[in-house]
Amino acid sequence: MENAVEKNIQPAPSSFKADVWAHFGFYNIDGKKEIDKTHVICKLCKAKIKYFGNTTNLRTHMARHHPEDANEVQPKVRNIPGDQRTLHQCCKLPTNSERAKKITQSIACFISKDLRPYSVVENEGFRYMLKTVEPRYAIPSRQLFAEKAIPLLYEETKKKVAEALKKATRVALTCDAWTSRAVQSYVTFTAHYITDNWELESRVLQTTAINESHTAAHIKENIQSVAQEWQLTTTDLVIVTDNAANMLAAAQLGNFQHVKCFAHTINLAAQRALKLPSVSRLLGKIRRITGFFHRSATANHVLKQKLLELAPHKLTTDVATRWNSAFDMIDRFLEQQPAICAALLSAEVRKCGAGICTLDETDVANAEEVAAALKPLKEATNIMSEEATPTVSVIAPLHAQLLHETKAGFCGETALVREIKQAIHEDLAKRYTSVTDKNMLHISSSLDPRFKTLPFLSQDEQRLVDCVFVFFYGALMQNEEPDIPNEVLDDEGPPVPEKRNTSLLNLLGKTFTNVRDVPKSAGTRAEEEMKKYLETPSLSLSEDPLTWWRSQETVFPLLAKLAKCYLCIPGTSVAAERVFSTAGDIVTAQRSMLTPEHVDQLLFLQKNMYIPADGKKKMFTINYYFGCYTCYSTLQPNVAAFLFILIMALYNQL
Repeated sequence: MENAVEKNIQPAPSSFKADVWAHFGFYNIDGKKEIDKTHVICKLCKAKIKYFGNTTNLRTHMARHHPEDANEVQPKVRNIPGDQRTLHQCCKLPTNSERAKKITQSIACFISKDLRPYSVVENEGFRYMLKTVEPRYAIPSRQLFAEKAIPLLYEETKKKVAEALKKATRVALTCDAWTSRAVQSYVTFTAHYITDNWELESRVLQTTAINESHTAAHIKENIQSVAQEWQLTTTDLVIVTDNAANMLAAAQLGNFQHVKCFAHTINLAAQRALKLPSVSRLLGKIRRITGFFHRSATANHVLKQKLLELAPHKLTTDVATRWNSAFDMIDRFLEQQPAICAALLSAEVRKCGAGICTLDETDVANAEEVAAALKPLKEATNIMSEEATPTVSVIAPLHAQLLHETKAGFCGETALVREIKQAIHEDLAKRYTSVTDKNMLHISSSLDPRFKTLPFLSQDEQRLVDCVFVFFYGALMQNEEPDIPNEVLDDEGPPVPEKRNTSLLNLLGKTFTNVRDVPKSAGTRAEEEMKKYLETPSLSLSEDPLTWWRSQETVFPLLAKLAKCYLCIPGTSVAAERVFSTAGDIVTAQRSMLTPEHVDQLLFLQKNMYIPADGKKKMFTINYYFGCYTCYSTLQPNVAAFLFILIMALYNQL
């Protein structure tokens, strides 16, 4: 009987390719030759199992009841060659798809932010990297990035900068001229303002090619053109430039409020001291030694071996246009002097450096005196190079301090030190002497809670500044708003209760009802708030004045408006000069044919474009979603497809 039942188990059709069918079959339908596919029969234990069109139940039965034979029916994984692409990889992304647009925009950001040439998209390594990351993406030509992608990114960023400038209480400009490797003259303008959150922001507005002579009239026209393009009010505009004659004349022609760059002022005073015969000879001797170690590979190698316990710093050589490079050269020479002496006395160096000898004791002492005399100027330059904190308010205190330290008459000074200080003092004394310059700098310092007491001025000068301050302050408030009752200016408090009709009100109401409603003039309000402001403790020199104003804005609402108008002004044109070094990385010898329009766009984007630093968070989220999809990939095809669409939708929202 068992043999008869065994013969009735029919093998699975040949179209069923799974290995598990070797242990399962079907019964024939009673009285017919057709097989009954509603159930499968296990050939090992004759169990009858419900069949749903797949092998899941069959494999489960084998694993539970016949584990010794289950390994023989494991599904075989098809090995796909590593170089064989899937259908998904073969489909190219449409150029108008969101994915392709995002990749194109990210490449444009990479080119402009990292100062890469347009031709980077044609480089073999770059194309290989993108092919690995996204094989379906077709890289556009360099022409598309130069004529469409970068200009589009420029317009989007420009719109954001323009909106920020409109919200600013006041905008100050710095400008400076420079020349590219292609011998093309440019002038760069940067904008500076304080945000509602009391943060000092700097933006590069534009870089314009100048094809005419750098006269005051042409520079004035450029400034007016920038103000018109960015919708800046010229009557309230402040320009910060160096002390060049054409810049000073341009500010006068345009009737702009003008601040002379204090870093450039320090440079002029220091250069005058460096040109003294005794200092110039000393610099020549040090320059000869440092130049020798730069030229000779043998001497440089021996110097590294002789460093002993000294810091492993390289010797530097000064640049004629940068006075602080001369200070750095002297300072580094004094630091490395023991190693320099040991290296020059070695046999290898004496063979190739005949005639090169170190400084004698007198020269070393003179170098130490020169470095000590110039150190205050170096520290002042570092202070003025800050961009995150106000610097115009620091000019007056620093200028007064430098004049005091370079004043003659200190005991124990050598003739060389007196000569250097005299040269510096004479040059600094003739700067910022006009009434307009003094008013601008002193009001800025009084609005800085670190210097508001103006201790560097005499009492008569302080009283004069207070009068000028109240005058300008009252005039500003009268232009902005009419006189209003004092209660309106107070902070909002609880609602005033309704007046009850009492006998006292009936008898004295006409006399005392409106006593408190007497309006105060703008000058009176300015004096009262200024007095209250001066009574508060001064801020520490290590603190940020903008942080202080953020917390005190509601206490001094009128002064806060004026502080935003003055503290946004930079004390130097360093911001514009820093663009020069960036421009040198853009207009290189290999890219000297860049048009002025492209130079302007690339500099603007490199300085102003913001790239959010949330890549790690985004990648974690994407990996999480795709991990979920992998877990659900064993579901029915229609369910898996729905989950995939959902995952891609979430990805595009990141």
